[in-house]
Amino acid sequence: MMKLKLTALVLGLLTLTGCDGMDAKQFENEGPRLILEDYFQGITNASGIFVDRFGTLRRQFTVKIDGTWDGKELILDEDFSYSDGEKERRIWRITKLDDNTYQGRADDVIGVATGKTFGNALNWRYDLDLKVSESSYKVHFNDWMFLQADGVLLNKAVISKWGITIGTVFISFSRAQAGAATLEEPNFVPRVVAKAG
Repeated sequence: MMKLKLTALVLGLLTLTGCDGMDAKQFENEGPRLILEDYFQGITNASGIFVDRFGTLRRQFTVKIDGTWDGKELILDEDFSYSDGEKERRIWRITKLDDNTYQGRADDVIGVATGKTFGNALNWRYDLDLKVSESSYKVHFNDWMFLQADGVLLNKAVISKWGITIGTVFISFSRAQAGAATLEEPNFVPRVVAKAG
């Protein structure tokens, strides 16, 4: 009986952690290819929701993202507007290490975010200092993004603490200008900005 209880507990914890077992490389033949610094140049708009681990919708929000790429660093200036009236801003500074690897930093990110991209997929992982009322908590984000043929970028982010899932964020990104799904066409010219300082 004790073994059965222990097995049930382990299985329950595995379910709560949201372990996906996916590897970004398994999507290397899927298209259209997601090139982070191309997709997020200029203005990108997004809408999202946060659902807790019990499936209850807790928050809805929109995001306006202004992205610039100087050939080495991608800066994403994100303005969040929540349905309850709260506003939030995050600025990501993302460095491309090679064709498939990125690192990123933001003020509320603990340490360095790491990302791997293959084909139409990006897996982005980081720890965040999440503020709730007057307190803050260290939580882990495991983001999966998939670029669709129509230029929409779908994002599912599992949020966990101590390995236990506390909620999931779903976001849909769309570029303000047309042609998001044709970034690899020969006539596409990336907008490169001069780095300040």
